[in-house]
Amino acid sequence: MKLTPYRIAIIGLTLATAFIHFSLLFPDTLFILNGLGYLAFLVAYLAPLPIAQQNHRLVKIGFIVYTVITILAWVAIGANPPTTLGLITKIIEVLLVVCILSDRE
Repeated sequence: MKLTPYRIAIIGLTLATAFIHFSLLFPDTLFILNGLGYLAFLVAYLAPLPIAQQNHRLVKIGFIVYTVITILAWVAIGANPPTTLGLITKIIEVLLVVCILSDRE
């Protein structure tokens, strides 16, 4: 695996959003599972696992869909009015989607 600027950004953004979800309303199971989902997609996206490498396009699509579903779920059931941390997290997630889409390797 070659560490490109996009992949470094993907690592940082994924770890940030996972950490935020782990820390929200701890020990809320939904937030913990969401954070674990981000970490699982990060491993599948970057680790030299044969099955993930053979299906890299599917992993990439799944990572994007997972992130977009998280954003849409926040819009549907999030705090009204939105919290600052919620907005920051969504900005991180949008940047994550942009970086995944921009990663050409």
